[in-house]
Amino acid sequence: MTKTEHQTPNNLIRYAIIGAGMMGQEHIRNIALLDNTMISVISDPDQTMRDESLALAQALGSKNITVVTTPEECDLTTLADALVIVSPNHTHHQLLTELLPLEIPILVEKPLCTTLNDTKEIVSAMTKRKAPVWVAMEYRYMPPTSRLIQEIQSGRIGRVQMLSIQEHRYPFLPKVGDWNRFSENTGGTLVEKCCHYFDLMCLITDATPIRIYASGGCDVNHLDESYDGKTPDIIDNAFAILEFDNGMRCSMDLCMFAEGSDPQEIITVLGDNGKLEVRLPGPDRFWPDAPPRHAELAYMPRKAAPSVVEAIEVDEELLAAGDHHGATYYQHQKFAETIRTGTEVEVTVSDGAIAVAIGFAAEESIKTGRAIDIDISDFKHNL
Repeated sequence: MTKTEHQTPNNLIRYAIIGAGMMGQEHIRNIALLDNTMISVISDPDQTMRDESLALAQALGSKNITVVTTPEECDLTTLADALVIVSPNHTHHQLLTELLPLEIPILVEKPLCTTLNDTKEIVSAMTKRKAPVWVAMEYRYMPPTSRLIQEIQSGRIGRVQMLSIQEHRYPFLPKVGDWNRFSENTGGTLVEKCCHYFDLMCLITDATPIRIYASGGCDVNHLDESYDGKTPDIIDNAFAILEFDNGMRCSMDLCMFAEGSDPQEIITVLGDNGKLEVRLPGPDRFWPDAPPRHAELAYMPRKAAPSVVEAIEVDEELLAAGDHHGATYYQHQKFAETIRTGTEVEVTVSDGAIAVAIGFAAEESIKTGRAIDIDISDFKHNL
């Protein structure tokens, strides 16, 4: 695990936001909720995104913000104490290659990279780096998911045997330049979207993934769209089964043409003594006329008995700051603690690389129609 002795003056952390689109603005809103923080740099090649993010950061209290189109246009070593990379997926490798030598703490959005070779290069580069790099896997930090993990670790359902994750949701949202319509930019849906789930599977099973079989396709969404004569190729539905070296198995069920599904996500974990299930509603902004909705945690013992269902409340201010049930805030809270005190990075480059490797194997399985063995030997390091 990475540790750092990086200290910030007067405990203030100045953040450079690299990528100022929808998710970059979610990071800005959540950073503003932390004590002793400010946005000091905003970088994005798109003027509209720069202007929107600047206005947002200023409205939330940051002042004297440097605004640039690319990070190399300013001296980050004097302007920032932390870098948050929220640019399009296919830019992560180049940005990390350029920014890792600066030895400034980095939080980089998932997926880590969009090719296996690029991922391996970043993992290798980490062996020379001292400052922390945190891969943004927000799903770990959703209060309902965090509670699920705590219940599992407490032994409430005994030894975990099976895990399934279902997400039935809305299609990919429009992005600047429509970069997310093509797998060459995203890494593919099972990398871009589902690396979150593969990371959760690895975390909960605490085991090594060895094989995956997936079936999926691009069957409904974006088929009537054309960009420079090309039709989008991103998968909009899939099933996947992931096997681990200790005999555990996990499944994933993804559909991205199911906007009316409520809950949007269901995470089910089965142990030899019972079952736990988390039910997650989709973002409230897509359900403006719905009554208040809450995530739920259900416990079902093996014996014939009623389920114990508990509503998991999330602070309204955190819900308003983003689409991830407050997870972006809790993630930044821990990242800031790492910067200030040197605590361990909880989601390492190794974690991010393994999740990407599983996603690539799943995409390959869909293309070939066969199960794909997973080799994470190049990625499983304490980084």
